Amino acid sequence: MTGKTPPAGASAKVLADSDSTIAESSAKKPVKTIQSVDRAIDLLEALADAEGELQLKELSTRTDLNLSTCHHLITTLVNRGYVGQSARTRGYFLGTSVTELSNRRLGQNTLVDFAMPELYQFNEVTLESVHLAAIEGTSLVTLGRLESKLPVRVGLDGPSKADASHATATGKAILAWLPEPEIARVIAEGGLKRYTDKTVQSIAVLMEELRHVRRNGYATDNEEFQPGVFCIGAAIRNQSGAVVGSISVSTPHIRADKERVEQLSQLVMESSTAISNQLGNPLM
Repeated sequence: MTGKTPPAGASAKVLADSDSTIAESSAKKPVKTIQSVDRAIDLLEALADAEGELQLKELSTRTDLNLSTCHHLITTLVNRGYVGQSARTRGYFLGTSVTELSNRRLGQNTLVDFAMPELYQFNEVTLESVHLAAIEGTSLVTLGRLESKLPVRVGLDGPSKADASHATATGKAILAWLPEPEIARVIAEGGLKRYTDKTVQSIAVLMEELRHVRRNGYATDNEEFQPGVFCIGAAIRNQSGAVVGSISVSTPHIRADKERVEQLSQLVMESSTAISNQLGNPLM
């Protein structure tokens, strides 16, 4: 074989130059799209930006589409439910399929997926034990929990909370926003089990306490589930405003002075609001 041997590194440079040329070529290559799909999305975005209904001519103007093309596309979207049309004004508006599609996307993520990042932050800020819970059927289920970072702390091990909706901050934070027949069903199934001398033992007393939860925005458990433990919880709402769970912070009773309780109450409400916002709740 004849010819000069290329200097060291020359091959690598050739390859690098080649990769660069390919990358530049790829960057310049136009992305192929489907024009009709682009136009349909333009129509949906125009309707989303509108303050009310839009007539066909106005939609045509806003999207730079001729009337015929606009009519064909909007008719397809109406047939699929992504656009609605008023029978009285003949104006167009976003249809229910848009909301249903959004709800399906949210349904692909569990409450834990949305809540845990905020729960970690909540744990870092408070340095106390924090919990994420939901009522499944009539049972209170702990979905996530993080331990306190302080030397004197609330242990994560304890009695089962399944029948403790009436005795825990997470449970009461959820119960407070359920319809009364649903509250009655949960209590009838699990009873008012006594965990400590301070556990609520009367339906009337519980209902009054739940009224205070609705007024204050948070629930408390003052040694009602475990002796020496004070907990504060707040509800989590989804995109439709329904309560789907709650979070709580637990602290040893020796740290639960008035100032600390006020601080933790504010933080638990802020964290539950942040999670609710992640779920798309419009009221939080």
